[in-house]
Amino acid sequence: MRIRPIIPGDRSRIHEIVTATGNFSDHEIATAMELVDEALDKGEQSGYIVIVAEMPGDPVPVEGYACYGPTPLTEGVFDLYWIAVHPDAQGHGIGRRLVEYVENDIRSRSGRMLLIETSSRDEYGPTIAFYKRTNYDLSARIKNFYRVGDDKLIFSKELK
Repeated sequence: MRIRPIIPGDRSRIHEIVTATGNFSDHEIATAMELVDEALDKGEQSGYIVIVAEMPGDPVPVEGYACYGPTPLTEGVFDLYWIAVHPDAQGHGIGRRLVEYVENDIRSRSGRMLLIETSSRDEYGPTIAFYKRTNYDLSARIKNFYRVGDDKLIFSKELK
């Protein structure tokens, strides 16, 4: 597996990946793609860094992606905005490798903390378990944030 920066030809596959997860609404998918478009158009000046995980030699090599960037008005804090692995490729360590890459890149930029927000809905159970397995702490829970019964969970990790 190789992790690399996004190129324009990755856009349609990222859309497929985000859609295939089944977790995101049409509005959320559109938002994810807006960030991808910003990164493709403006590079890191957009405030977003987008990377893909590819399996060289596969007919459809890109199996996952992540989008992250510095948190405005902070010193050394970054947000992981999106991370997704195609359902057919989940369970093979791709998500873990993407997170490790993101953490190492943030460290190389003198970053000190990574924040991740997600939903508390039942279908996010595997996502929440993934963040816990990768040593993220549940730092905050905002009740009924997205809608009644859907809390905002904020995970964090100090990067040393």
